Amino acid sequence: MDAFLISTGVVALAEIGDKTQLLAFILAAKFRKPIPIILGVLVATIANHAFAGALGAWITSLVSPETMRWVLGISFIGMAIWTLIPDKFDESEAKFARFGVFGTTVIAFFLAEMGDKTQVATVALAAQYHAFIPVVAGTTLGMMIANVPAVLLGDRIAGKIPVRIVHSIAALIFALIGVATLLGAGKSLGF
Repeated sequence: MDAFLISTGVVALAEIGDKTQLLAFILAAKFRKPIPIILGVLVATIANHAFAGALGAWITSLVSPETMRWVLGISFIGMAIWTLIPDKFDESEAKFARFGVFGTTVIAFFLAEMGDKTQVATVALAAQYHAFIPVVAGTTLGMMIANVPAVLLGDRIAGKIPVRIVHSIAALIFALIGVATLLGAGKSLGF
């Protein structure tokens, strides 16, 4: 249950102001069809985060628990720093209109999420917790918590979210997980 809850919370916070949330705002403004956009975000996120979770689970089979503890601890601290760096959105990530609203959203979201901090976090969380399904379900829920309001409320909420504060909280959580991992908090999990 911890893997699910932490994955949900960390990703929901990290996603605020992220380029994929900005993409959700743009798709909502462009197409004005929230249901296919929300479903597209869900499908893209499940596919992307399932891949990332599988990668995280696989990585743990390659290295010793002690090495994994250091890699994960440093990775989470790196995620904390990365979370504090504002994202920039490239308009070309939303130019797949010939695939319809749903297809455009799936393709654009999947591509935008590749190498993004929430994908990297999913890899690290899956490796940390050895819990593929709870982590992928949690990170997917976190993405939906952040992006569904962006799709439904669009411009009305964009300027009202204190992005810097939210990113600071997410960075603090990533840093705490990183330090706890380095100090041996994951030993019961084999680290």
